Amino acid sequence: MDATIFMENQLPVLDEAILKSVDQFGHAQPGQLKESMVYSLNTGGKRIRPMLLLATLKALNVDIQIGLNTAVALEYIHTYSLIHDDLPAMDNDDYRRGKLTNHKAFDEATAILAGDSLLTDSFALIANDSKIQNMQTKVNLIAELSKAAGSNGMIAGQILDVDSEGKQINLRTLQDIHKHKTGELIRYAVFAGGQIAQASSEVATLLDDFAWAYGIAYQIQNDLQEVMWTDEARGKLNHSDAELDKNTYPSIMGTNGALSALSDKIDSCKSLLDQIQTIQPAFDVELLAGFLKYLKI
Repeated sequence: MDATIFMENQLPVLDEAILKSVDQFGHAQPGQLKESMVYSLNTGGKRIRPMLLLATLKALNVDIQIGLNTAVALEYIHTYSLIHDDLPAMDNDDYRRGKLTNHKAFDEATAILAGDSLLTDSFALIANDSKIQNMQTKVNLIAELSKAAGSNGMIAGQILDVDSEGKQINLRTLQDIHKHKTGELIRYAVFAGGQIAQASSEVATLLDDFAWAYGIAYQIQNDLQEVMWTDEARGKLNHSDAELDKNTYPSIMGTNGALSALSDKIDSCKSLLDQIQTIQPAFDVELLAGFLKYLKI
């Protein structure tokens, strides 16, 4: 299946599920807290992480509705991380995707609490999901999401990133930062699809390798956008990483080196998907391969 058609068909379904999901949680102060949560959940974008989860299910010939709540939970985690990333104590960004960041649209305290709510509510979305009948699958999904988002996953990458500001680091350290900060949630998206689909161990391993390669490529592309795209195209001020004295792939490898590394990772992703199709001929390699176009500069 063509990835563009898949995205066009499923993005409205996912958007609706995300916005409806907020209503199932009771809020002590539903007005401003809910408004703040919805504000950041509704900032647009391709929603690559949850869409990768749903696409993995589709590629493995499983009903994507079964994974919809898990996809929403993943977007909750990602959105919370962006809210907190934008805070003055972190990246101090005023705009994201062309809109005021949460703490600018509301205030810092509300932004922090909205992020906290999205983080904790994400696990309830999976725990209460009646579409996933297998209890062990639920446990695995929750445990892996906690690991991917927590102190051994995304948060580990974020603290390493903060600690590296103003310092010269090598490529291996940069890769370690982004393996955790960016790669863990992308890896979880593909893992969750394979887990819900009960993929064989051999296919699951190849999916895992694909996800890690995709995650690295995604970050390289993001860093390249910082130096090659306009402010309007990015939806935020350009060169903000350079102003914060952050380490990026272009700053360490040079722009041409980063472009070459991006191309290599895309090739690795293609090869891994072909290997899955060799093992499982019904696997829709075209669908997941289509997500590679979002990595192009």
